[in-house]
Amino acid sequence: MESEFSKYADRLTSLLMNRQWDDVERFANSLLNIWQRKSHLFICGNGGSAANAIHLANDLLYGIGSGVVPGMNVEALTANSSVLTCLANDIDYESIFSAQIKVKGDPLDLLLVLSGSGNSPNVIAALEVAKELGMETWAILGFSGGKCANLADNVIHLRVEDMQLAEDFQLIVGHMCMQWLKTQMIK
Repeated sequence: MESEFSKYADRLTSLLMNRQWDDVERFANSLLNIWQRKSHLFICGNGGSAANAIHLANDLLYGIGSGVVPGMNVEALTANSSVLTCLANDIDYESIFSAQIKVKGDPLDLLLVLSGSGNSPNVIAALEVAKELGMETWAILGFSGGKCANLADNVIHLRVEDMQLAEDFQLIVGHMCMQWLKTQMIK
């Protein structure tokens, strides 16, 4: 009998093997463009996606340049608990990311939202404000893609009804882009 561990690994492997990667290549090129012009990348999400935002910000800030060249100007909007709790308390939880983008965002910047469902109100609000500012927007989504699938300029979607696989996919895409960006550094 196959173990739950093998079943999980098999499901993830099957999802990855049966996927086209042209959208991820386009995303990597968008990241290269903002890196080269020294614009900002903002990343946000909730729960596991919030942790993934912080993880990917670290990889893109330091990992792509490996201390040899400066990394990307990137910020996980999920990282500052003082800002998050202030905005949630004083405004509302739906505004924790959009209020930050209103202050920090610029039309040359890029917003990446990470969401399993694509329906988190605070992520949707972040996309709306970024679009109002003229920022390029990307979303890495699971499940049906939710409202974010129609709102983001560019979508990387893994249709899977499993939050953990959707969150694994966020990191896999991020790590693919990180490793590709490292190869661009040496050209």
